[in-house]
Amino acid sequence: MFLIFGFRTKATALGWVPETCRVCGQSGSLLLTREVTKFSLFFIPLIPIRTKHVLRCQNAFCHADTKISGDEARRLQPSLR
Repeated sequence: MFLIFGFRTKATALGWVPETCRVCGQSGSLLLTREVTKFSLFFIPLIPIRTKHVLRCQNAFCHADTKISGDEARRLQPSLR
């Protein structure tokens, strides 16, 4: 008997937020994304394991991902409530 399991992460763009990049310091619009990692059994995602929010810099020389808390993501994006 074979048991196929694993983890899959899906990123969802939540929108653009006016913010300053914490890495390069450039002000502008950063992309707010939510990444949900789920446990998969036989390629079917079943149980959410971890959820994290990330701000992505769009500066051509930076492209940094900054992890933020869920509370800060809700503050930046009111539609998350």
